[in-house]
This record gives sequence, C-alpha cells and structure tokens, in this order.
Amino acid sequence: MTCLAPRILAVCAAVAALAGPAAAETDQGAHLTIELNTLDPVENACRMSFVIQNGHATDIGQAVFEAVLFDTEGRVDRMTLFDFGALPAARPRVRQFVVPGLACDSLGQVLINGAETCSGEGLEAAACTNGLELRSRTSVEVLG
Repeated sequence: MTCLAPRILAVCAAVAALAGPAAAETDQGAHLTIELNTLDPVENACRMSFVIQNGHATDIGQAVFEAVLFDTEGRVDRMTLFDFGALPAARPRVRQFVVPGLACDSLGQVLINGAETCSGEGLEAAACTNGLELRSRTSVEVLG
C-alpha cells in the first residue's frame, strides 16, 4: 500500500499541474483591464489602440468610458467618450479610436474619468470601475 501512495500523489500532482494553467486563464478576477497599446499618427489625427480584458464571469454588453486627454504640458486637451462596445467574459478585445486634430506626440496622459455606461446581464452598477486596472505600453501614462 505504501508503494501506491507515491504513485497516486504523482498522478494528482500531474493533474493539478495540467489544470493549473487552464484555471489561471479563466480566473482573472472580477475586474476590467484597459491597456493603451499603441498610438499611430494618421492624417490629421491620432489612432489609439486599446487592449481590454473582461475579467468578470459574465459578458459586458456595452462599456463606455469618459476619457480626458492631457497634452505633454499637463493641460486638458479634450474630454471624450470611448465606446468599447461588447466585452465577452475572459476574452481580450482590441478597440481603436481615431481622435481628429490630435497629434500623437502631443499626448501626455489619458485619464479614465469613469464609466458612462456599463451594462450586462447580472452586472453590478460599478462593474466597469471597481478594481479597474489601467496600463500603457506607450510613453503616455494612463490614469484612473
């Protein structure tokens, strides 16, 4: 019987190791992550690309955030709404917004001022803002 115990433990450990990554991929925590991924100059505008991850167990039907764009001097350039649309649970999405009259190199910071709309079946009113994680892969800081 003592010979079987180490084998059973080894099998259990192997199963747990295989299940671990799958569980980590789906258990993201009940929050949203918004990452400013790239800034690309386009004709008389700046195209901002965001990667959004919905860590909730349920889909978000629509997520609209109020954003404040600051120039490199720290002055408010404009306020706008970014409609990220539908965000399926546990799946990343990329959304792009073209901001007319904005030179990408003049953008200093983006402030996510709050959620204008956050809807989905079974979602709390603050589901888009509670635990909101903000990141940037650009030189532009994203605040919230």
